[in-house]
Amino acid sequence: MGLSFEAKKMHDLTIDTRLGIEILIRDINDNPPLFEKPLYEVTVDEDLSQGSHIHTVVAYDRDQKGTPNSTFHYAIKSVSPESPNIEFFIKNTGALSFKGCLDHEVASKHTLLIEAIDHGEVVQLSSSTTVIINVEDGNNHLPVVTGQTGSGKVKENESGVSPLRLHVTDHDVFQSKAWRVEYTILGNEKGYFNIETDRKTNDGILTVVKSLDFEEGATKELKISVKNEAPYFSCEVKSRPTIGLWNVDVTKKQSSGGNIHYNATTVIIEVVDVNEPPEFTVTVKEARLPENTQIGTWVEKVTAVDQDSSAARDFIYKVGDDPAGWMEIEADTGDITTIKMLDRESPHVVNGFYTLILHAMDKGQPPMTGTATLQIHLIDINDNVPKLDVNYVDVCLSDSHTPTNISATDPDGDPFGGPFQFELLGDIKGKWKLDPSYGFTAGLVRDSSVYAGLYTLKVKVSDQQGEYGIYSLNTTVCSCSVVRNCRSRNIGTFTGEGAIGIILASLVLLLLVLLAAVSFSCKEEFDNWKMIPGDFLVGQINHSNIEKPGTDCKVPNIFTEPDGQKPNYLSKTQNQDDRRSHIIWKGMDEALINNHTEVFWREYWSMYENRDLKYHKRHQLLDKSLRSLIQLKLCSLQETVDDLPDYEPYIYAEEGDLDIVSDLDRICFSDGPPSNLCDNLGPEFEPLASICMPP
Repeated sequence: MGLSFEAKKMHDLTIDTRLGIEILIRDINDNPPLFEKPLYEVTVDEDLSQGSHIHTVVAYDRDQKGTPNSTFHYAIKSVSPESPNIEFFIKNTGALSFKGCLDHEVASKHTLLIEAIDHGEVVQLSSSTTVIINVEDGNNHLPVVTGQTGSGKVKENESGVSPLRLHVTDHDVFQSKAWRVEYTILGNEKGYFNIETDRKTNDGILTVVKSLDFEEGATKELKISVKNEAPYFSCEVKSRPTIGLWNVDVTKKQSSGGNIHYNATTVIIEVVDVNEPPEFTVTVKEARLPENTQIGTWVEKVTAVDQDSSAARDFIYKVGDDPAGWMEIEADTGDITTIKMLDRESPHVVNGFYTLILHAMDKGQPPMTGTATLQIHLIDINDNVPKLDVNYVDVCLSDSHTPTNISATDPDGDPFGGPFQFELLGDIKGKWKLDPSYGFTAGLVRDSSVYAGLYTLKVKVSDQQGEYGIYSLNTTVCSCSVVRNCRSRNIGTFTGEGAIGIILASLVLLLLVLLAAVSFSCKEEFDNWKMIPGDFLVGQINHSNIEKPGTDCKVPNIFTEPDGQKPNYLSKTQNQDDRRSHIIWKGMDEALINNHTEVFWREYWSMYENRDLKYHKRHQLLDKSLRSLIQLKLCSLQETVDDLPDYEPYIYAEEGDLDIVSDLDRICFSDGPPSNLCDNLGPEFEPLASICMPP
């Protein structure tokens, strides 16, 4: 510490003299050395060697450095618990160490009280800290096998089973590395066994991982050793010299062994003989055989052996799986022969191979079976003629030069199959031809002179070797006005809405026939009457007891307007709906003229399902075409006058007595038909409604 003095002049106060004084303060020992921590705690292994560093404590003193007051040393004041086999010491640096042997079983924890004492001349000051040393258990006790449980037996050809369990004891700390054990099997060169440690009990579980064979030995002798996970060690104090470390006897080896004799035991595993199946010398064999081979032909021979030492080694051969039932096998010899004709084109033959599963079954209890497979390659011969894929085609009128494909197949392979030669037979010149006529598919071409209708063509199809078949090809020529498939309109194949429509149309036809029989007839007196909606006779009494049928019954052309002129639906001024209706309507008109009822119905349903036409236009055309068909059917049922029987008219009642004819009353409406008769019916009933209830 220093002070500074200045002398100044009186007249101007300038510094005249400056004086410095230094004051030295003598230190006294008024600060004890202090530890950084009041408590230290460390953990060491039990097998730690004497003289090893345990921990370092640190203290400091605030007194003047370099003086006795700030100089201090460490000292161990107490150790708890005390043991004759260990002595702790501390160096000037604060490093802790020991002499002798640590023993977890004697003391798992040591508590040391350490002081730091300064060297003050007048008085010595000190402070203390506590060090706790935890001793972790080491492996200083070897595990000992105490016994085993389990049958010690295993069936041959069985794996994944545990025939026995080994039990051990160890006095080290439970669940520590020094307590947990590992097992080793000696004499397991072929890897039949494996042993694992039960982590909860330390037991050794022996398991068969590879099936044993009784014929290779009825017993298996194994030697199993056991050791801990942690390496074994031991420490014993021999003498305690006053200077330096003590004399101790230490045994410390790694788990590889050294001169340490680990505990081991010998176990005997008994292999139990069981009935084993016979084994085929060749499990998959191949044979070649032409198809259509004669019954009784020898195919192949299979051989099996049974290694059992008992009477169960006797066995017989059997057929396991013969999908087509073509083969049999001699039970004693294994010779395979045919019992049916073989067919390469059978669905049981895949890529030319027929698969036969064979068994060899012994006479044990229960009987055991060995399995083999015989792959028979069937050599193809030309035993099939080509066939048409379908026996019908549809040809559109618009496709006068466009071929319609007809295809054929032949189950025979090359060179006995396709490509094929197609040929039309019969009177087809100027009507039909094939282009192309060679290949797997031929093109059927219609001449423009062939009109709509049903035709049957004779088609000859020949394979590469000249083998052929002749087939009838049903050909339907139609307008294809809606879809390019005449048969898709066949009423016999309709489902859903079409099926319902067919039923309704049949009911309409039946009802209209009944109504037509009552409301009109083709008579001379009604030669000007036409079936036009709205032409119903109202408010008149008509003479209707004429028994003579008319002779002027004609089918009206539905493609004709009342004035006899055909509508020009194809003009450019008409809309698209009229052009579509023209195409379909024309097809129905031609069908009625040519009396092709089936074609008519196809076109009718084509019209019915064509949602492109407006609702009003579609049902107007359907109504008109249906009326014409009904009149056609009625006229076809009429007979000539000379063929009719001669009978008197039946009189139901005299005029004036009609009110007593109750039979007729039951089929009449008292006040006319109900107004809501057709409210809940679909559009299919509209043709009938237009007749029953005219606008």
